Amino acid sequence: MTAEVRLTQMAKRAGCAAKQPPGYLLPLLQTLPPITDPNVLVGTATADDAAIYKLNDDLALVLTTDFFTPVVDKPYDFGAVAAANAISDVYAMGGKPLTALSIVGFPDAALPPEVLVEILRGAAEKAAEAGIAIVGGHTIKSEEPIFGLAVVGTVSPRQVLANDRGQAGDVLILTKPLGVGIITTAAKNNQDRLSAIGDAIQLMTTLNRAAADVFTRCGAHALTDVTGFGLLGHLRNLAAASKQSAVVRWEAVPVLPQAWEYVKEGIAPGGTHANWRFLNDWVSYAPDIRKEEQLVLCDAQTSGGLLAAVDAKRTDEVLAALRAAGTPAAAAIGVLEQGAAGRIRVIRA
Repeated sequence: MTAEVRLTQMAKRAGCAAKQPPGYLLPLLQTLPPITDPNVLVGTATADDAAIYKLNDDLALVLTTDFFTPVVDKPYDFGAVAAANAISDVYAMGGKPLTALSIVGFPDAALPPEVLVEILRGAAEKAAEAGIAIVGGHTIKSEEPIFGLAVVGTVSPRQVLANDRGQAGDVLILTKPLGVGIITTAAKNNQDRLSAIGDAIQLMTTLNRAAADVFTRCGAHALTDVTGFGLLGHLRNLAAASKQSAVVRWEAVPVLPQAWEYVKEGIAPGGTHANWRFLNDWVSYAPDIRKEEQLVLCDAQTSGGLLAAVDAKRTDEVLAALRAAGTPAAAAIGVLEQGAAGRIRVIRA
């Protein structure tokens, strides 16, 4: 019965493209009272991937939650993608996942319970791959399927890889190609003529554990993952928190080739366009960077790669270690530099 279900047809917006765009969310967060608890090492102030709460001098908790509507059709794949995406926030802080809780919204009048079983099974098996168990959760009735995890991890307070510690001269390294938002939108709209959704699912279900291990071992200065705000959106957050500006070289950025074909045909999720509009106030593009190329850099990713700011002297070492670890990409795509905090220049080469 579950094989007949196309979950994306029940969602108005898919995956991380369903999240509130940065232009809506970031101003809202600035209105909240400041966090004064001294044990909160990372809170909302820097738009980082997860919170860090210090328990003692040697141990801190990594706290995060992430959930969304279906980005793929098969329930099992939806659960696996959502789990990998949520667990990634712990890796993006240099942490080790410990356990998780499910967050479920399910239209039980429209879908049989076997669909929910498959979603939960996909998540449980992906969590097991990460070495953790999903120990419970909460379920509500909803008009659209919704799934994600609240994840708890651990990290040494001295080894947190926050997004606010990048330094001028750091090289920016990316570990997955861009374009899954474009491809999943093509699939949802029955426009995936290149049958690219399989490659996108494989990418989205690849854990960022290996990449995080490399960046932790090699002493990355700052780290984030690339999800709903797109590459340039998350880089803007990292650069702004680090009080630096950034330069991105378009030709160095890895992109799924099918995504490039689709975006030239006008296919891109609404979240990608929202990111592009917000980032126009932060990004200057070289005159030869076309609108389609700009959209790829702003594409709302689901379970994207890690983006690290690394000491330039260790670039070759880090890239070699990433390739040895088998990460989907290992690309030096630009640098941080002194300048207006959060500003980004995109050049061709």
